[in-house]
Amino acid sequence: MKLTINGKEVEAREGTSVLDAALDAGIFIPHLCSHPDLPVSGGCSLCMVEVDGERKPVHACQTIVREGMVVSSEAPAADKARRLAMELILATHPADCTGCPRFGVCELQSMYTYMGVSPARWRCKSRPVPTDASNPLVTHMFTRCIRCGRCVRACRDLRGVGILDYQRTKDGIRIGVNGGVSLEEAGCRFCGACVEVCPTGSIVDALTITHPERSREDNAVPCRTGCPARIDIPRYLHHIKLGEWEKATAVVREKVPFPEVLGSICTHDCQGECKRNELHGALSICRLKRAAAVRDTGAWKSRVRHEPLTGKRVAVVGAGPAGLTAALYLAEKGHRVTLFDAEERLGGQMRYGIPAYRLPDEVLDGEIATIFEVTQGSDPEPRIETRLGHRVLDPGALLADGHDAVLVTVGTFDGTVLPMAGNDLDGVVRNTDFLKAARKGEAVDVSGRVVVLGGGNVAYDCARTALRMGAASVDVACLEAVDKMTSTAEEREEAAEEGVALHDAYAFISINESEPGSGRVGSLTIHKIRRFYFDEDHKAVTELMDGGEETLPADHVIFAVGQRPEDTAGMGLELTHGAYVAVDGSHRTSAEGVFAAGDDVTGTRSVIAAIAGGRGAASAIDTYLGGDGDISEVLLEPEPREARIGRAERAFYDGTTLPELMSAEERKGSFVPYECPFSPDEATHEAARCLQCDLRLDITRPRLWNEY
Repeated sequence: MKLTINGKEVEAREGTSVLDAALDAGIFIPHLCSHPDLPVSGGCSLCMVEVDGERKPVHACQTIVREGMVVSSEAPAADKARRLAMELILATHPADCTGCPRFGVCELQSMYTYMGVSPARWRCKSRPVPTDASNPLVTHMFTRCIRCGRCVRACRDLRGVGILDYQRTKDGIRIGVNGGVSLEEAGCRFCGACVEVCPTGSIVDALTITHPERSREDNAVPCRTGCPARIDIPRYLHHIKLGEWEKATAVVREKVPFPEVLGSICTHDCQGECKRNELHGALSICRLKRAAAVRDTGAWKSRVRHEPLTGKRVAVVGAGPAGLTAALYLAEKGHRVTLFDAEERLGGQMRYGIPAYRLPDEVLDGEIATIFEVTQGSDPEPRIETRLGHRVLDPGALLADGHDAVLVTVGTFDGTVLPMAGNDLDGVVRNTDFLKAARKGEAVDVSGRVVVLGGGNVAYDCARTALRMGAASVDVACLEAVDKMTSTAEEREEAAEEGVALHDAYAFISINESEPGSGRVGSLTIHKIRRFYFDEDHKAVTELMDGGEETLPADHVIFAVGQRPEDTAGMGLELTHGAYVAVDGSHRTSAEGVFAAGDDVTGTRSVIAAIAGGRGAASAIDTYLGGDGDISEVLLEPEPREARIGRAERAFYDGTTLPELMSAEERKGSFVPYECPFSPDEATHEAARCLQCDLRLDITRPRLWNEY
C-alpha cells in the first residue's frame, strides 16, 4: 500500500509500522526502544510523528500503515514531544560520554546528536547505583540504563530465557533478575543477546573477554578467532550436541584435512579464547573434534571440490601438515601436484616430531590416505604423486623440470644446541634427532638419568618419550617460571604423574663430564633465576639468585630449546632471521614461481598454524597459475539454528568434561595412546555447555542516523 511520509510517497507491506516503512524508504525517524528483531514497546517516545486525522502525535513504531496515510515526523508538535522525551531520558544519564565503552557507536548519542539536544540543556539527576560486575562474562552499568526494555525483550522473546525484567528498587525502576539472585542461579545462558541489543552500553561484555582491536564478529565468537584455520567451532559443536558426528566432521573438514589428528594433538588456542574459561572452565573443543572424527562415516566426500584438470603442475617440497594441506587444495583446484620429502613416509613433524602415544601412525596414515582418495575422485590417475626419500636443495631446478610453481614447506628439523660448555659431550642430543629416531624405532640410548632443557610441549614430548624408552629418571629444566612456560598445564601435570621432575626458572650454566677426560655427560649445572626480562633492545637479561646454583646428575642431556629449517641456506631464496624463508603477504619468495609456508616461514608453532599456512599458500599459488584463488568448500549446507535456546538446566554449569586416561604406571611404559575419545554421552554433554556465542551475529545491528 502507498502512503506519504514527509512529503515523499512510499510503499509498504500491509501490517508494517510507520517507523519501519520510513526506515525502509531511507527516511530517518528517531527511535531507541525499537529494534528490528524485537517486539514493539513504544517506551522511549522518540519516534513521535503526526498523522493526518489524529488529534495528537502518535508512536510511529506502534502505528500501522494505512492506504493513503499522510505522516510527518517534522511537524512542530511531534518534534516538541520527541525533544521532551529525549530530555527526560538524559536527565538521569551520565553527561560524560567519552568514558563509555560505546563512545562513538552509542545509539543514544547518535539520537541526541541528530535531534540537536545538547548535553548542556538538561538538568542532570545522578543515580548513584553501583555497577554490577559480580557475574561472569557480563557487566551491568546501571547508571547508563535508559530503561528501554530491549534487553528484557531479547531475553524473553528472542532467546526464550526470560530472566531479565523491570525491578522496583529504592533507587527507582531498573533492569534486574527476580529475587536478586545471580545470573547463574536464575538460569542465564550467557548468550550475550542482552549485550548485543543494548543501545547505550549499560550491559556490556566483561572487559576480560573483549579486545578493542578486534571486530564485533571476532569479539563475539572468540574461539573461531583463536583458530588459525578459522574453523567454524560453534557450528560443529552444535552438531555434536545433537549427536550428528558426520555433520560435525564435515564442518571441520571445510577448513582442515586432519580432524582426528588435530583432535588428538592440537595446541587448541581456541580453548584459551573460549568465554567459558570465565564460567566453570573452557569447552574441550579439541577433544570434541576427535569425538566426531572417530565416528565419521565419510558422507561428506561426495561434496568435495573437484575441478577439471588445468594442465598445471606444482611441486611441494616437504610433506608435513602445510605441504599436505596445500597439495589437497591445489589438487582439488585441478592442478597436478608432486610431493617431495626427504623421509620415507609422509607426515613431516606430525609423524617424526610427535610421539606415537599422542598420535599413532594409523590415525595419521588414515587421514593422509583420505587426501589421496578425495583428490583422485573418478580420475584414472592420482592428482597427487609422491617422491619420498628425495631431498630437494634447489627449488629452481623443479621449475626447470616442468613444474609451473614450487611450494617450500620443509618445516624445522634442525634442532638448536645452546652455545654452552659441554654441549659437544657424548650423551648430548637434539630434540629433533631424538624424537625422529624414537618414532622410527631406532635404538636410542637413554639409560640412566636424562635431563631435558626447555619448557615447551616439545621438551615434554622428549621427557615422556625418554621415560618410555627406559630412562631411570627424567628432569626438565627451563629458563621460564612455571606460569610463563609454553607447555600446557595438562602436559606438565601428566608428565609429573609419570615421574618427570620440573626445575623452572633456572639458567643453564654448563654440561659437565662424568670424569675428567671421559668425554661423556655426567651432570648439568643450573642456577636459579631471580629475574628474567627483555631490555629496550629486546635482548634477554637474566639476573641470577645469590647461592642458587645446583648440579643435577645426568647421563644424557636433550636440548629442546628450539629448532629451525634445514637446507634453506642453499636454496637460492632470500632468508630472514637466519634460516627462515622470507615471503610477502601472498607466500611469494624472492624467486619467481617459488612460494613458502609453514614453520620454515613462521618458526615452529603448531600443526594447526602450519595447516593455515598451507591453505593460504594453495590459494596464492592457484591465483598465480591463473585461477581465482578460491579454495573454499561447502561440505555441509548451513542449517537454520533455533534462536530460542531457553533457560539453562543445571548441567549447563558443569565443569569441563575430562577424558578417561590410562594410569600413569601403565602409560609411562608404553607408546600406546593413553587418552580415550569421549563416549557419545560425554561428547554431547560437553558440547551442550557451549554458550552459542555465534547466535549474536544473527541479531540485526540497528543503523545510526548518519547511515541513512
